[in-house]
Amino acid sequence: QVQLVESGGGWVQPGGSLRLSCVASANIFHSNTMGWYRQVPGQSRELVARVTSGNLKSYVGSAKGRFTISRDGAENSIYLQMSSVKPEDTGIYYCNSVPPMIIYSRQHWGQGTQVTVSS
Repeated sequence: QVQLVESGGGWVQPGGSLRLSCVASANIFHSNTMGWYRQVPGQSRELVARVTSGNLKSYVGSAKGRFTISRDGAENSIYLQMSSVKPEDTGIYYCNSVPPMIIYSRQHWGQGTQVTVSS
């Protein structure tokens, strides 16, 4: 079974904080680099942050210094702590392995969680 379940999104004012959570099935999570992706209407998903199985973390673009990714191997989970959020952080956030694995001949994605940053 392949499963990715994201949660924690919502509406937040600029400058605020939000914590996203993701639970993945073991066949995606185990020993893989995991990441958070963001998608806005009309654009493809883009990687925001990643964490390796050895807990090395990296961030893309404006996420640096504002977002913190973490993982919990016991729970097959990753998290994204978003701080000092900006309107351009708005989008649907997905978690997945980096790069997304091919299982049963295709990529698998969860439903994502919507983050809206506005005043």
